[in-house]
Amino acid sequence: MVKESLPLNARITILVVAFLGWFFGGMQIGMTNLINDATKYLIIESGWSDKLNPEQLKNLISDWWAYQQCAFLFGAAAGGYIFGKLGDRIGRTRTLGISILWFSVLTGLAYFVKDPLQLLCIRFLACLGIGGCWPNGVALVSEAWSKIARPVMASLIGMAGNIGIFTFATMMAQNPVDADSFRSVFLIGAYSAPLGIIILLFVRESPTWIASKTQDNEERAEKSISPSVFKKPYLGVTLIGIILATVPLLGGWGCFAWIIPWASEIGSPELKSQILQTRSIASIIGSGLAAIIALKIGRRSCYFVSCLFALIISQYIFWFASPTDSNFLIFVTLWGFFNGIFFGWLPFFLPELFETKIRATGAGVSFNYGRILTAATIFITPWLKAMFDGNHAQVGQITSLIFILGMIAVILAPDTSKRDMNK
Repeated sequence: MVKESLPLNARITILVVAFLGWFFGGMQIGMTNLINDATKYLIIESGWSDKLNPEQLKNLISDWWAYQQCAFLFGAAAGGYIFGKLGDRIGRTRTLGISILWFSVLTGLAYFVKDPLQLLCIRFLACLGIGGCWPNGVALVSEAWSKIARPVMASLIGMAGNIGIFTFATMMAQNPVDADSFRSVFLIGAYSAPLGIIILLFVRESPTWIASKTQDNEERAEKSISPSVFKKPYLGVTLIGIILATVPLLGGWGCFAWIIPWASEIGSPELKSQILQTRSIASIIGSGLAAIIALKIGRRSCYFVSCLFALIISQYIFWFASPTDSNFLIFVTLWGFFNGIFFGWLPFFLPELFETKIRATGAGVSFNYGRILTAATIFITPWLKAMFDGNHAQVGQITSLIFILGMIAVILAPDTSKRDMNK
């Protein structure tokens, strides 16, 4: 396959817009924490709570929080496939611009919702674009940069998401929302719309995709077959990709879903925010260094070691530590660092698993389908708490074992260090 070589300024432009795209995607992910407050205010504002006692209202808010979280998770999973498929069909750049415009405009429209059901629907639709932003951004960066620079540049995209989450959390900490101001936060989510327009008008398409599309059209004319990541010969590598991306998602839930309420029960009132900020900063550093570590010790070794340390640290936290310990935040920092490595590693490894003609679809499906399993865990949370009599540490001891699965899966993953991204 012969492809045009992009000049340096075009490659830098691609890196910048992909970084900013997933930065705003990270802000959208951070916005899911606002949804709980927004749902509460909408329940009261819409009159749904008029005939409920305080306990019933609390349960209703809790139920709708779970629904809204699932809207994000299922929406992102569906968007990873839909926009990934679109990226393989019409181009990375166009689909990246469309996905950013999609979630920007729909998030802005959330300003006008009247009740939790309307918010649920519009949030699900917006999250389609969030799920589609990541695979097209990382595919575009992976195809634009050379073999040596590619891992470092791609891992910056993972760091961008963590920076976006941290930025939004900091904004909300400094300007807490109330019943009168929560709607205005959705308008902040629309600030990324101009970026989508700029990408559509000015950013060049991936030459690798253009060359692949020409060749693929010729092959399809002969065979009349549309490739699918869920069929042979791609099914096996797709399943590996899904497992590799799912482990950090479920691992994050399996650890921090229990550390936060545990700390809230027995720690100081400020400890919860300190844990969240400490974890976020450590994850930003970890994701930024992921490519360097992978280049030093190997791609699969990097993931394996991250799983091993995440497992050891989380098990130590839940077996031997306590939120009241003076060194508790040190262990949180270490855990956040290794968890961050995953999200700097996935942006360069997942695209390497797939050929150009299915790269965006494969990366999108791999990265986002773990969110479906994460959504399922939201509904088993009450069951787990009941099983262990509300002992958060005991639940964490079990759920954080998910990292063992990651260690096994990466051993079975192919070596992509010599992957030709032009094929």
